[in-house]
Amino acid sequence: MKEKIIFTNGLIDLAQPRLGTKVIYKTDDFFASANRIISPSLPIFKEGVFDKHGKWMDGWESRRKRTPGHDYIILKLGKQGKISKINVDTSHFNGNQPTMISIEGANSNSNKINNLKWVSILKKKKIKANRHHLYSVKNKKIFTHIKFNIFPDGGVARLRLYGSIAKLNRFKNKKINLASLLDGASVIACNNEHFGKAENILAPGKAKNMGDGWETRRRRHKGNDWLILNSIDGKEIDKIEISTHHFKGNFPSHCSLQAAYINTKNSKQIVNSSDKWKYLLKNTKLSSNKTHIFKNSLMKKEKINHIKINIFPDGGISRFKIFGKKA
Repeated sequence: MKEKIIFTNGLIDLAQPRLGTKVIYKTDDFFASANRIISPSLPIFKEGVFDKHGKWMDGWESRRKRTPGHDYIILKLGKQGKISKINVDTSHFNGNQPTMISIEGANSNSNKINNLKWVSILKKKKIKANRHHLYSVKNKKIFTHIKFNIFPDGGVARLRLYGSIAKLNRFKNKKINLASLLDGASVIACNNEHFGKAENILAPGKAKNMGDGWETRRRRHKGNDWLILNSIDGKEIDKIEISTHHFKGNFPSHCSLQAAYINTKNSKQIVNSSDKWKYLLKNTKLSSNKTHIFKNSLMKKEKINHIKINIFPDGGISRFKIFGKKA
């Protein structure tokens, strides 16, 4: 049975709060808090639930505008980066969605609204009720702040800004976690993320629950599950951590790690070549609800920037870290 590969192409949602992104200004959020628009969870609808302002909605919703102008929010990105794809999600907003939206960006060390100089990322687009609106971005600049405009008012469930964190050159000669989401590591592809996103294993700290890790469906045919990540360029790998916290009856039996240094950015070529990569770990047994620490002895003298995590046959892991020096 041929499996469908999920290609993320190294893009992550720069608007997610765990990167430190937050709403620093809003013109109005009378009906629903602007903070909900960057919630990592899928939007929900609560039938018959009202608060003191009206119907409870899972997203950002402003009041009906009775003055000139339009509503908007300003985000301070937790990690500055380039934006490649945008998803404006109006799920459950039907009759109260905006007519149009647009997005602008700025790059500044200041959080003072009046000091931000905006450039267009996405020109005005018509949007519809209760659906995902997907856009590609041509502007390749690095942004620190985002202005999300709605015309003239209304509600949006979620805003996703998919891109890449700007990798900073500040780790010279230091031992670091080369697979840190906060420093620009990302997932290129995986074969399954039915119960939990592959990206979660690169997040900081200990997982909150099983949903905060990577978990695949129960495997009913031959083979094994896997993911490929783009790490920070590294060398002198000496320690690897694989955590199965919260996975007690659904952790993988064992795992292996492969790695390579690849110049291409073509995700399909990376996946196709990955079976031939050298091993960092081979046939390593895993246990439930535990952080496994391995002192690495393989590939210590070689540079790497891509890692393949194979789990056998399926299951979940909560975090992954690999320590070395920046190459």
